[in-house]
Amino acid sequence: MDRRIISRRSTLRGLGVSLALPFMESFARSSSTNIPLRMGYAYIPNGVIMDEWRPRTTGVLGELPSSLKPLQDYKNDIQVLSGLDHTKANANGDGGGDHARANATFLTGCQAKKTAGKDIRIGISVDQIAAEAIGGQTKLPSLELSCDGVRRSGKCDSGYSCAYQYNLSWKTESMPMVPESNPRLVFERLFGKSNSSIDRENQRKRKELNKSILDFAMEDAGRLSKRIDKADQEKLNEYFTSVRELEKRIERDEQQSKNVPDFKSPDRIPQNYKDHLRVMFDMMALAYQSDSTRISSFLMAHDGSNRSFREIGVPDGHHSLSHHRNDQDKIKKLARIDQFYSEQFAYFLGKLASIREMDGSRLIDHCMIILGSGISDGNLHRHSDLPVLLAGGKSHGLRTGRHHDFSEGRYGNENSKFSKDSFGVPMTNLHLGLLEKIGVRTNQIGDSTGKIVNI
Repeated sequence: MDRRIISRRSTLRGLGVSLALPFMESFARSSSTNIPLRMGYAYIPNGVIMDEWRPRTTGVLGELPSSLKPLQDYKNDIQVLSGLDHTKANANGDGGGDHARANATFLTGCQAKKTAGKDIRIGISVDQIAAEAIGGQTKLPSLELSCDGVRRSGKCDSGYSCAYQYNLSWKTESMPMVPESNPRLVFERLFGKSNSSIDRENQRKRKELNKSILDFAMEDAGRLSKRIDKADQEKLNEYFTSVRELEKRIERDEQQSKNVPDFKSPDRIPQNYKDHLRVMFDMMALAYQSDSTRISSFLMAHDGSNRSFREIGVPDGHHSLSHHRNDQDKIKKLARIDQFYSEQFAYFLGKLASIREMDGSRLIDHCMIILGSGISDGNLHRHSDLPVLLAGGKSHGLRTGRHHDFSEGRYGNENSKFSKDSFGVPMTNLHLGLLEKIGVRTNQIGDSTGKIVNI
């Protein structure tokens, strides 16, 4: 086989289809081909019950606390990072609006301008700094996902624009990267022509012909299969199976939505929240696997969300419960919600762990995925000692399977220089460290005071 004739950037094409391919050995121009590192962020709203989230000891992870128990099988693939803070999510003279600030600050480390008008202002987010530097190497510079509807304007939390609360990613100080919540449109963006009007028209044509996206790529795939080895053919078949299963799943959700008379959304978004979360995590995994993008963010729900969780026995609104005033029944319900989000993240990590790269390593070992919130204690709207997990990256030197505490003795020593209400290390220091890992160098993000590299 002449490997020189196969380009790493090969795609399969057809009617409105541009199907990027996963990393395969047959694409390698030499044995030293590097597997890229991916970066992602997933956001939990309203904080967590920290006593059920934070491991009791630092160092090697053992038995995880109850809220993280669903991640026990992946404890060697994660790090729990304690002692990271976002001072710019505090009022700092601006009064109420902690939920809006929590969202806006999470990836920027900047103070949001308090306005409900068009003059919004925040900093550039860490994902977009990365996208600006390396996004040109992939079909999509970055991918922004959400399970909420889009809110680009209007007044939301205590006089803050809804733009702050419904967006994690910011391309400029005044331009959010609006996330997509419709799985069908995300699918078309990944595997279509990346233009919404063109994608919709091509989707319509494919539906008229009753064919899948893959049907229009198979002729190209047939030519490709003659030039790759057996191992890569198996990898390609697994990839096609994943794409087709996801497409069928979206089609089922769309059909179910059509059959519900009171369903209001024209976008055919899954009715069940867990299903919605998981199909979006599947999108992220496929985006990484196909190298369609290396940068992503996922707003699982906006801060201040009052979604109920009847499917896990919690009919109360999440935000209402978060102001628990030490009511033990409410605290138990909140811990169950925290566990629910850990279960969905565990599903995602399982997906990443099941996908093999061209050298046999797991996809998760070539990813850095943050799971966290801009609030720790929702009852007090505290923005110190945030709940933060970092998953993956083992093949790129990240020290997984550990609990790191960056607060320098904030706990367990009443004479330490930190108290539970004080602030320690800015989370933006972590952002700078992760950027360096992915090959992007910058001196400052928001309120950063240094760079965390020992992770």
